[in-house]
Amino acid sequence: MDSSIFRFILRYTLKDQVLILLLTLISFPFVYATLEVPKRIVNDAIGGANPPREVFGYQIDQLDYLVLLCFIFLGLVLLNGALKYVLNVYRGVVGERTLRRLRYHLFERLLRFRSKRFESVSQGELIPIIIAETEPLGGFVGEAYALPAFQGGLLVTYLFFIFNQDPLLGAAAVALYPFQLYLIPKLQRRVNQLGKQRVLAARKLGERIGDTISGINEVHVNDTSHYEKAEISSRLGVIFEIRLQIYKKKFFIKFLNNFIAQVTPFFFYLIGGYFVLKGNLSLGALVAVLAAYKDLDAPWKELLRYYQTKEDARIKYEQIVEQFDLPDMIDPELQQGPVLALDLEHGSWEARRLSYDASLGQRKLDHLSFTIPLNEHTAIVGRGSSGIHETGQLLARLELPTAGNLLFAGADMRTLPESAIGEHIGYVSQDVHLFAGSIRDNLIYPLRRRYLGMDDESQRERYIRMAREAGNSCDDPSGHWIDLGRLGLRDEDELADHLHHVIEQMDLLEELFQFGLNMTVRAPSSALKEGVLAIRKTIHMRLEEELYSGLVEPFDWDRYNDNLTVHENMLFGSRSPGLSIDDATTNPVAIAFLREQGLLHDFLLIGRRLAEIMVELFSDVDEKSDLFERFSFIHPEDLPDYRTLLKETNPDELDSENPEICRRLLSLTYQLCPARHRLGLIDAGLKQRILRARKAFADRYGMEDGKRPLDIEYFNKEEFNSGLTLLENMLFGRMVYGVIRGHEKISGLIHEELGRVGLERLIRETGLDYNVGTGGRRLSIAQRQKLAFARALVRKPDVVIVNDATSNLDSATEFRVISNLKQSLSGSGLVLISSKPKLAQYCDRVLLLEHGQLVEQGSFTELESGSELFKQLLND
Repeated sequence: MDSSIFRFILRYTLKDQVLILLLTLISFPFVYATLEVPKRIVNDAIGGANPPREVFGYQIDQLDYLVLLCFIFLGLVLLNGALKYVLNVYRGVVGERTLRRLRYHLFERLLRFRSKRFESVSQGELIPIIIAETEPLGGFVGEAYALPAFQGGLLVTYLFFIFNQDPLLGAAAVALYPFQLYLIPKLQRRVNQLGKQRVLAARKLGERIGDTISGINEVHVNDTSHYEKAEISSRLGVIFEIRLQIYKKKFFIKFLNNFIAQVTPFFFYLIGGYFVLKGNLSLGALVAVLAAYKDLDAPWKELLRYYQTKEDARIKYEQIVEQFDLPDMIDPELQQGPVLALDLEHGSWEARRLSYDASLGQRKLDHLSFTIPLNEHTAIVGRGSSGIHETGQLLARLELPTAGNLLFAGADMRTLPESAIGEHIGYVSQDVHLFAGSIRDNLIYPLRRRYLGMDDESQRERYIRMAREAGNSCDDPSGHWIDLGRLGLRDEDELADHLHHVIEQMDLLEELFQFGLNMTVRAPSSALKEGVLAIRKTIHMRLEEELYSGLVEPFDWDRYNDNLTVHENMLFGSRSPGLSIDDATTNPVAIAFLREQGLLHDFLLIGRRLAEIMVELFSDVDEKSDLFERFSFIHPEDLPDYRTLLKETNPDELDSENPEICRRLLSLTYQLCPARHRLGLIDAGLKQRILRARKAFADRYGMEDGKRPLDIEYFNKEEFNSGLTLLENMLFGRMVYGVIRGHEKISGLIHEELGRVGLERLIRETGLDYNVGTGGRRLSIAQRQKLAFARALVRKPDVVIVNDATSNLDSATEFRVISNLKQSLSGSGLVLISSKPKLAQYCDRVLLLEHGQLVEQGSFTELESGSELFKQLLND
C-alpha cells in the first residue's frame, strides 16, 4: 500500500485533481470581479463620481449604469455559484469513487490474510476500519489539493483587493496571521494525537463487543453479564476522557479564531474611517474592503479546517496501512492464477522434512516426511496435540510450512494458485461457517468461483464503467457463476438432482423435508400449489381415522379455534405487514372496531388479568431463564412497567381511552391461545362474540369478490394461503397443543400422503430455501456439520480433506456420514484426519502422528495388531 495518503490520491486521481485545479483557477477572476463591481456601484453609479456616458456605443445615464452594474453583479454571483456547484459535485464524485476503491482494496487485502492473522486481530477491529474509519477519507480525497488551492486562491484574491485599496488596510488584515500560523498547528497536533488514541480505543471497544457477541452463550451460562457491562463501561470511559480533552482543545482553537476574526475589523473601522474622513480613501473602497474582509474569514477558516482534516486523514490512513500492509500476506497472483494442469491420477502429496511453527514459536510439526496418494483413502490419526490438525491445514494450504517442502501432484504448495485448490481439493473442519442466506446458497457457494457473464450485459454498461473507474470488480453477483460443464451437468434440473444427491449422502433429507414443511411460500409454483390442495382433501379424510383423531383442529369460519391466538382468531387469515399485533394495539381504527363490537373492555380486563399472572409467576425468575421465552407473555425488561401499570389501574375502572394502557393490555390478550396456555380466561360466550367480530371485520374489509384492501388472505378451504406454512396448508388447520406423539403421527401421515402423490422432492426443494441465519445459527451444530460435508461434495473435488470434522456428531451419525462419504468418493481421494482412531478403519492406509512426528504407518489391521501406541489410542 502507498505509505502516504497523498501518494494514494495522486496515483488514482491525478487527472481529476489537475482538472479540478484548472476549474479553480478559472473561477478567481470572477471572484475578484464580484468585489470590484460593488465598489463601482457605490462610488460611480450611486455616488456619481465617474459614471460613463456610453457603453458599447449606447448612451446611458446614471440610473442605466446602476441597473447595468447590478445585473452584472447578479450574473457574476450566478456564475460563481455555478462554478462552485460544479467543483463541489466533481470533488464529491472523485472522493466517493476513491473511497469505493480504498474499501475494495482493503477487502481484497483482507482476503489475502493468513488464517493465523485472525487469531491476533478480531473482526470487531477490522470491520470498522473498512466501513467507518475510511469514511472521512472519502471527503478528504476530493479536497486534498483542490480545497487549499481554491480557498488559498480566494484568500490571495481578497488580500490583493484589500491591498489594492490601501496597503495599510492590507497590513491590518494579515497582521495576526503569523500568530495563528504558529499557535494553532501546535494545538492541532495535540488534538491529532488524541484523535489517534480515540481511534485505537474505539477499535478495542469494537473488538470487545464482537468478542462478547461471539461468546454470548458463555456469558449467559456463566452469569457474567455484570462483568461484561463493567468492561464495556470502562472502555467507554476511556473514550469519553479522550473526547473531553479533544473538545477542550478544539473549541479553544475555535475561540481563538473567532476572537481574531472580530479584532481585525476594529483596525479597519479605526484606520479606514480615519482615511475616509481625511479624504485619502473613498467610502465605496472602505465598504468594499469590509465586504472583502468578511469574505476573507471564510477561506481562512476553511484552510484551518483543511489542516485539521488533513492531519486526521493522514493519521487514519497510516493506521489503516499498519493493519493491512502485512509482510506475510498471500501473493495476489495466487488468487488470480489459472488452474494448473496437474497429474492427479498418479499424483500425491509429498512432504519433505516438513516443519510448522504456530504462534509464539511453538513447533507443531517437526521434519515430517510422508507421501499421500491423491486417489487413495488415507487416515491421519493421533492425539489432539500430535499435530494432525495442523497437517490438515497445510494440506489445504490454509497455512504454509515454516521449513521443508510440501508438494501437491508435483507442484509446490507455496506457489500453487488458489484456483488449483478450489478445483481439486475439498476441505471440511469442525469449525463450520455458513454464510447468511439459504441452504441452497450455502450448497452452491463453492461453485461460484469465476464469473461467466449475464444474458444481457448491455444493461450493466453504466455499472461496469463506474466499477472499472473505481478499480472494483465488474462482475455481477446475480449473474451466471456456475460452470455446469465442469460438473458434468447439462442444465439446472441436473444441478438440482446433484444437490439432492449430496444432501441424501450426508443424511440431511429428513431435516430438509421438515424445513420445507414449516416454511411459508409467498409465490408457490403451480405444481406445489396444486399438489398441496390435492392432498388437503385426502388428509382431512385421514384425520377422521382413530389414529389421527383429535390431533388437528381445522380452520372453520363458524368455530373458534382454540389452537390459534386471539389475534389470529379475530383476523382469521394470513396477516399483511400492517396488521401485526403491535399495529392492532396502537391503530385507532382497530381500537374503534373493538369498541364498536363491544370487545374492548373485555380484552382489557383479560390483559390485566394476564399481567397479574405473569408478574406473580415471573417476578423471581432469572431474566436469562428460558422460561420467559417458553411461557411468559412479557419480556423480562417489561415486567417493572407492568407492575407499575397494575398499581395504577383498577379492574373496575379501566381507562379505555388511554393509548398506553390499551397498547400494553391488548398486546397480552392478543397473544393468548386457550389450548396452549389453559388459563380459562376465554369462555364460550366471549368466543361467540369474537366470531361475530371476525365476520364483521371480513365483511367490512372485503372478503367477498376477492377484494382485499388490507391485503389479507382469509382462510379458504379451496385456496392455497401464502401466509400459512406448507404443513398448515396441507392440514388446513393447526396441530393441537400438548398431544403426546402428535407431531410424530402427523409427520408420518404427511410423509405417507406426499410419497403417494410424489411431492416429497418438491417439499425438499422448498426446504433448500430455508434461511440458515447468521453463521448458520438457525441450524443445530450437527446440521451445520452435515451441510458443510454436503457443500464440500457439491463441486465434485478430486480429494477431500476431513479435518476432525465429525467430532460434533453422535457416534451413529458419525459412522454413517463417514461411510457415505467413503462411498461417494470411491473414485476420488480422501484424507481423514481424526483423534478417533476407530474411524481409520474406513481408510486404506493410516499415518500415526505423535508430537509432530510420523511414528507409524500402514493399514488399519497392521497398526491394530502391531502398534502399541495405536492400540492405546483405540482404547482411550
